[in-house]
Amino acid sequence: MPRKFIQRIMPNHETVKNSRSLKIFGRLLHDANLWHLNRRSAAGAFAVGLFCAFIPVPFQMVLAAAAAIPFRVNLPLSVALVWVSNPITMPVLFYFCYLLGAFILDQPSQTFSFELSWQWLGESVTTIGPAFLLGCLIMAVVSSIIGYFSISILWRQSVVNAWRERAQRMLIKAKQRVHHD
Repeated sequence: MPRKFIQRIMPNHETVKNSRSLKIFGRLLHDANLWHLNRRSAAGAFAVGLFCAFIPVPFQMVLAAAAAIPFRVNLPLSVALVWVSNPITMPVLFYFCYLLGAFILDQPSQTFSFELSWQWLGESVTTIGPAFLLGCLIMAVVSSIIGYFSISILWRQSVVNAWRERAQRMLIKAKQRVHHD
């Protein structure tokens, strides 16, 4: 079940290969392991994609692709999972990261309003920056570990269930054959 579900939601590998932003990887994208979908590659892709989703920089998809290549995990899935942090979810996720970092650093949370300016960015790096970055790092590590083990467990359980169903069908067929003979 996880394999079929993941294949349904995963982008087409030709579309990903031909993406303008991923052209920088050139021939590295021709490694067949980047396109196979098995338990190891899917679990690794979840870890890479979820980790990169919490890195507060533009071009998270390029980072996910760059990490998928040396880890030899499923590249389309890694790139797609970055969209956990999208323009709709990003404010909530990153605010939670800031609150987590402030809690860990034992700092009171500060009220702030976002401005799209270099001045605001420069001031924020010193005030909320350390707590925010620590929270992002913690959430990146925790979500990637949870994603990796969750997919590994779900995939394994799916295989076990498929084997049990197959054994059950074979047993029923064997009983029917004995009963008809």
